[in-house]
Amino acid sequence: MATKNPVPASAARRRNQGRPPSAPDGPTGRITTWVAGLELDDVPPHVRDRASHLLLDGVGCLLVGSHLPWSEIGVEALTKLDSGGGAAIAGWGSRTTSAPTATLLNGSFIQGFELDDYYPPAPLHVNSIVLPVLLAVASQQDVSGPDFLLAAIRGYEVPGRVGLALHGPEMLTRGWHSGVVFGPAASAVAAGTLYDLDAAGFEDALGMAMTQACGLMSAQFESMVKRMQHGFAARNGLTAAALAAGGYVGIKQVFERDYGGFLGVFGEGHDPQPEEITAELGTRWDTELYAIKPYAAMAGLHAGIDAVLKLSASNPIDPSNVATIDITVGSAAYGHGGFPIERPITNITAQMSLRYAVCVALLDQGALMAQFRTDRINSDDVWDLIAKTTLHEDSSRDTYKTTVRITEQNGHHHEETVESPKGGSANPLSNEEIVEKFNSLTEPLLDSVRQKAIRTTVLGMADREDGPRQLLKLLTAEVPNALA
Repeated sequence: MATKNPVPASAARRRNQGRPPSAPDGPTGRITTWVAGLELDDVPPHVRDRASHLLLDGVGCLLVGSHLPWSEIGVEALTKLDSGGGAAIAGWGSRTTSAPTATLLNGSFIQGFELDDYYPPAPLHVNSIVLPVLLAVASQQDVSGPDFLLAAIRGYEVPGRVGLALHGPEMLTRGWHSGVVFGPAASAVAAGTLYDLDAAGFEDALGMAMTQACGLMSAQFESMVKRMQHGFAARNGLTAAALAAGGYVGIKQVFERDYGGFLGVFGEGHDPQPEEITAELGTRWDTELYAIKPYAAMAGLHAGIDAVLKLSASNPIDPSNVATIDITVGSAAYGHGGFPIERPITNITAQMSLRYAVCVALLDQGALMAQFRTDRINSDDVWDLIAKTTLHEDSSRDTYKTTVRITEQNGHHHEETVESPKGGSANPLSNEEIVEKFNSLTEPLLDSVRQKAIRTTVLGMADREDGPRQLLKLLTAEVPNALA
């Protein structure tokens, strides 16, 4: 149950803006000063509207992921460890836990089936980091709809810039789970907004959040933990912001410190670019750059899926007549999704695999939840095609450019190159398409009244003082297993 916050958030922010960061002209100081000063009225209306739709996509993914098998294992294990607290676990009725654990679990739900957003220039999944933090704080104190939306936008604007300072996709190529490395910046800023931090407080929060940055991309193979790692980033940023709000002092100038600073450590030998952290603040809105996924697969697979669907649409291909499939991608997608696979595989491996995704899309003419169910991923027809598939790395390509070449047994071939996948920055889903995705994902899970109420509450958040409280009520009620 939320408790009354004695100081309205907007008033507290105005009061606190006088405390500057320790080095106002450095990257850490400039980003914290900008974040602390940004108000909802400063954000263009079209950006606020996009942020609301981005939140709606996150809510849809949250509900879909809440009762998947690995999500249920996580809830049972962590609530046994941590049964105290009143923070809501989405889709689990009266089951509650502490704010950090709820944040971790809700983040894992959003990442639960590879349906959530991504940031193309510097890969991360922002809603799995930001939304759980907002819900956790709103479970503990009164939060207005406008402040909820402002906290989301502030959180959306920071982590991609941190990622670009480390050359974005290069982190994936090196084996880091990049979004988990960049992500604590988003959760610290989002939570810090609701805790009324000023610029100096945000500096402390970022200093404590970024020292917890980590994530190994080997999680994408057989483990369940790939689903949870962005939740780690969300939980860590929440903890950092709460400590900063209590007066705990974090690392100062965390991004640029010569010894042990974030960019120096993670970018060692790779020439980090600290200027990217504050590039075009207030003129380039990263909130508008997040891609919304039309497929239930890792983002680096989407161009390959698009390519095979385009080939099939222009000239239907009989899979039984396929002799070879050749897929050519850049280094980041090759390292992330080009690994060899052998039957049997797990759901997460299928959702990370270029070979599997392209083959199942050719067979089923789609790549949504049905194509990554356990009963589908080990089917003979898919593995017959996988055996004919070869991956090629082209280091000159950018992250998403993919070529699929299908050669038939008579020697005739079909070829398609996709530069930017559907949903990506060059071909984004419209707000209307995001609503359609939400409706499609949640229709099997929610009755029409609840579905409409969630949609109306999220999209109207900027005008609803009670929006977060209503959203929590709507999200808490139980939902079924989306794969059942």
